[in-house]
Amino acid sequence: MFEQAKKHAPCIVFIDEIDAVGRQRGAGLGGGNDEREQTLNQLLVEMDGFEATAGVIVIAATNRPDVLDPALMRPGRFDRQVVVPLPDIRGREQILMVHMRKVPLAPDVRADILARGTPGFSGADLANLVNEASLFAARSNKRLVDMDDFERAKDKIFMGAERKSMVISEEERTMTAYHESGHAVVAKLLPRVDPVHKVTIIPRGRALGVTWTLPERDSLGMDREQILQRISMALGGRIAEEVFMDRMTTGASSDFENATRLARDMVTRYGMSDRLGTMVYGENEGEVFLGRSVTTQRNLSEATMQQVDAEIRRIIDTQYGVARKLIEDHRDKVEAMTKALLEWETLDAEQVNDIMAGRPPRPPKPASAPPSPPPQDNTPTPRPASSTPATEA
Repeated sequence: MFEQAKKHAPCIVFIDEIDAVGRQRGAGLGGGNDEREQTLNQLLVEMDGFEATAGVIVIAATNRPDVLDPALMRPGRFDRQVVVPLPDIRGREQILMVHMRKVPLAPDVRADILARGTPGFSGADLANLVNEASLFAARSNKRLVDMDDFERAKDKIFMGAERKSMVISEEERTMTAYHESGHAVVAKLLPRVDPVHKVTIIPRGRALGVTWTLPERDSLGMDREQILQRISMALGGRIAEEVFMDRMTTGASSDFENATRLARDMVTRYGMSDRLGTMVYGENEGEVFLGRSVTTQRNLSEATMQQVDAEIRRIIDTQYGVARKLIEDHRDKVEAMTKALLEWETLDAEQVNDIMAGRPPRPPKPASAPPSPPPQDNTPTPRPASSTPATEA
């Protein structure tokens, strides 16, 4: 490849996914005869062989620059780095406009609203969103892709595909409805939690129900109050099960994992503990071949580790008490939301706001019906001399 580049100079050599051959060497697995290390060594030698006047530029791309070998990043090699971040809200709107050009859109489709509701989406994710919306419209025999199709596509991407064939008993449905209502009510009552976008008890992916919150704008970080209130929201589901059903289920396992992870990071990584101060307790050790952290080294005494565990326990217990008081003080709202979920299975942001304001929730918007087929005419139609075959998407 490099010989051909020199023959066709000036030219550009582009290597995609450079981390496939450029991961850090010296892990002790495979030794110096490892094929990947041999490829990397040859790549380094070839790059050193270029002269300043060779007219060959080598460009590489990766989404894991943290696992690359340091030799690749030295001056004279890949010494200039261009970071391509995820698009912001304006960038997502422009990307959506590009992909929507190929799709027949209904008048109610607005790219700015879709961009605001898709934080963290990459360009490929947005292209997938438009494609999924087109598939939903095609399955409903629609001629135009409307906003409802985009909402259904967004739900599928965020929360997983609906498992309509799953058989759930009425008792489990009621338990799931109380669980999700607990999450939603706590989220609405805490000011620093992202607004509730949708609550559903339709099984999606591996979850029996989902409470979906969306930020109002792009955010690059969280403060202490946001993290604490997110922990309270995560604990709201289990608390609702205890208060209204007087039992505990395994449905809160992922909620507890998220709450414990946030509390541990507050203490050990973010320096947000008043008792332990601004210090990092534990350093991640990256594994070369996996490219991620698999162990954590703690150069701490037993007494300090006990203080860390006690502080994590205190944060969890405190936020558990906050969430429980909110649910007990607003039992009527949890009951009303549970009743609405059992009746309609999915509540949008407007319906949740109605319940929190003490009003009866407005009924769900009627689904747009597919267009009726045209009346059949048995009169034979003469075939044109030339026709273009239709392409089915």
